[in-house]
Amino acid sequence: MQLNNKRRALALAIISACGVLASCTTTVKPPAATTTPTATASAPGVRPPVAPGSAVLTPPPAPREFRAVWVSTVANIDWPSKSNLNAFQQQAEAIAILDRAKSLNMNAIVLQVRPSADAIYPSNIEPWTEYLTGAQGMPPRPLYDPLAFWVAQAHARGLQLHAWFNPYRARQTAAKSAAAANHISRSNPAAVKSYGKYLWMDPGEPSASQQTLDVVLDVVRRYDIDGVHIDDYFYPYPIEPTGAAGETLALEGTTGKTEVDFPDGPSWQRYLAAGGKLDRAGWRRQNVNQLIERLYTGIHHEKSWVLFGISPFGLGKPALRPKGIAGFSQYDKLYADAELWLQNGWLDYLSPQLYWAIEQKPQAYDVLLDYWIGQNRQKRHIWPGLFTSRVGAPTKDYPPGEIVQQIGVTRSRLGATGHVHFSMAALMENRKGIGDQLKSGHYAGPALIPATPWLGTGAASAPGAPQVRAKREKNGVSLKLAPGTGNLQYAIWTRYGTQWRFAVTPAATDNLLLTDDPQLGAPSAVFVNAVDRLGKESAPVAVLGK
Repeated sequence: MQLNNKRRALALAIISACGVLASCTTTVKPPAATTTPTATASAPGVRPPVAPGSAVLTPPPAPREFRAVWVSTVANIDWPSKSNLNAFQQQAEAIAILDRAKSLNMNAIVLQVRPSADAIYPSNIEPWTEYLTGAQGMPPRPLYDPLAFWVAQAHARGLQLHAWFNPYRARQTAAKSAAAANHISRSNPAAVKSYGKYLWMDPGEPSASQQTLDVVLDVVRRYDIDGVHIDDYFYPYPIEPTGAAGETLALEGTTGKTEVDFPDGPSWQRYLAAGGKLDRAGWRRQNVNQLIERLYTGIHHEKSWVLFGISPFGLGKPALRPKGIAGFSQYDKLYADAELWLQNGWLDYLSPQLYWAIEQKPQAYDVLLDYWIGQNRQKRHIWPGLFTSRVGAPTKDYPPGEIVQQIGVTRSRLGATGHVHFSMAALMENRKGIGDQLKSGHYAGPALIPATPWLGTGAASAPGAPQVRAKREKNGVSLKLAPGTGNLQYAIWTRYGTQWRFAVTPAATDNLLLTDDPQLGAPSAVFVNAVDRLGKESAPVAVLGK
């Protein structure tokens, strides 16, 4: 991920009174009607209100869209805001982020859990990250498990939590503390190379790739995450002889004239001595490809419902690019063959980092989005990454309308069903009103995450229908809810007059109050569906308000 200015300190929030494991009573005020300004796909799954006099009682399909945000821990970009906060302050900041995402009707958090071969959770493989406490290897105080906390609190709010891993970086330029004794740079120094100001795990060293695989699968086994996510750091972005980082140049679609080659000579020579036939670039891509395939297979062997997503650099192979597209080649410089991963179905979603404006012709957002949709022969999810943190940035900033327009472009493509913001700082700070514009426009109502029918045991089956009892109250209709089998959420359609309105609530909710509308009165019909963790819906349970 490209780094920008550190976020301003988050306002601390009081942890919600509703505990993670406690059952909750939720009040749902009548949301805005599920209308759409045009008959296009600009608002997926949403339908206009029922025409006056219509006898149609069946609600429309649930709106579906992946609305996620990256939460960076590296360099304290998003969380925690500083590396010297105690556990209670860290938890309060996490709650503030989750509440903000929920208030914006987002539905997923992509949390960085492995910044630089270290961890934000207790691990027997890698040390605690310095971005929690200021010193690598030092746990938070008082001791708690940050990842378990994030997962539980996200799920309590009906948000998915995807664990984001940096696959090969071993030390970031902003790192300040010494490496812990169990950091790979000390426990297995032969697998780590110095490259400019970075330390980098050599993808050609089997022990390095195995450690990344072991770390990911350890998290999949121990935590109730919804997805595994890896970013664009495979082989490092090239640096110039001066040590200048190539990632900044790459973001602008250019590279320097001279570059320092990655120092993987020992692993390359062993490959040749063993009879390897590929050239060096092909061998490097093979190293990355093998990790991707092993991750996809290993994750789904452990838990078939956990999604695997990748957010590569946004420009594809030069030989395949649309006319007019130019710039940095991840295929030739990062040795990342994202087109092959799509072709082989080695991922469940692709979030190419499309960090350029629509009008920036050599890297135009809409043209690049169409390119990746065209490469998606296995029909995986395409959820592009948006550079939302450029809104209000000191240089080369975007107006909020750029992000709003990019979401509109994405919605107009049938092959793309969501997006991811980089990063949470811009939304927490509401830079130039970007959060307000999203909430009043594209995010006016909630949406389910798109279904993933190719995963899970018995992928064709649906979750069991919930049990629902309704009672007329003074100011609305109360629902008593009990989940069916495999239920993660409830999707609720409520009819007020001629309008259908949509809401989503976690399966932990056992009591729900649908309040009367000030103008339209009491609900005349309610439909409740159970939704499982892969987005499949049960048969609806119809309830009439009385």
